Amino acid sequence: RRQALGLTVKGLAATSGLSARYIISAEQGQANLSLDKMGALCRALDLNIAQLVSGEARGEIDALLVGRDPSELAEVAAWLRKKFGVSHRPLIALLGVRGAGKTAVGQHLAKRRRVPFVELDSRIEIISDLSLNELFAVHGEPYYRRMEFNALNDLINEGKSAIVATGGGIVTNEANFRRLKEAAITIWLHARPEDHWDRVIQQGDRRPMRDHPQALAELKTLLDTRAPLYGQADHIVDTSQRDIITVVKEIERFLVEVGYVG
Repeated sequence: RRQALGLTVKGLAATSGLSARYIISAEQGQANLSLDKMGALCRALDLNIAQLVSGEARGEIDALLVGRDPSELAEVAAWLRKKFGVSHRPLIALLGVRGAGKTAVGQHLAKRRRVPFVELDSRIEIISDLSLNELFAVHGEPYYRRMEFNALNDLINEGKSAIVATGGGIVTNEANFRRLKEAAITIWLHARPEDHWDRVIQQGDRRPMRDHPQALAELKTLLDTRAPLYGQADHIVDTSQRDIITVVKEIERFLVEVGYVG
């Protein structure tokens, strides 16, 4: 494409903002092509990114999606979920930071659907024979993530339907989150930072306020940082100032829409 446009390597480098060395590596198939850099190359070469990364039927699909507005893309995503694979994922996984309502919503949803409710952290404590506090104190987060993957994999291999409350940070581990999405309908219980805060306090846990005057600000930062990851969920439910029954019914409506049978 560069040659067809009569561009030199230096010319493309100047237009794209990338180094000439990087462009040479890309043309030789040796560069680490991040999304940002591919975007820069496509803009400089007057290409749609779908033309660069897709071919055959997949390329045709990607080309058809170019320029669609968010509502149209959401409609396509819903159709794909209904058509392919959603009904074959036995688990329904609830995502969110502490105070999202994963336990309360999960228990009620499990009761209505007559399936078990599982807290993944409880499984981790069982297989590690340590409380979460002990696990982090003795082994640290990398070990916790390994135990999280093992606990999740064991649950998936059981092949049974269940409602799962996940740990708030599972979305930050690429391998664990990918494994979860392979086997579960993922639902983000979204709420304002103030709602998360109030729920934790109402549960009688005042630790967030103890010796942490900036705790609420830190919670807001955490939510902002994780929002793009939680946003990859199959469905998002706003739980702010809504009761458990209303939230559960919205989840059930979504499950019907996508043809989920469990």
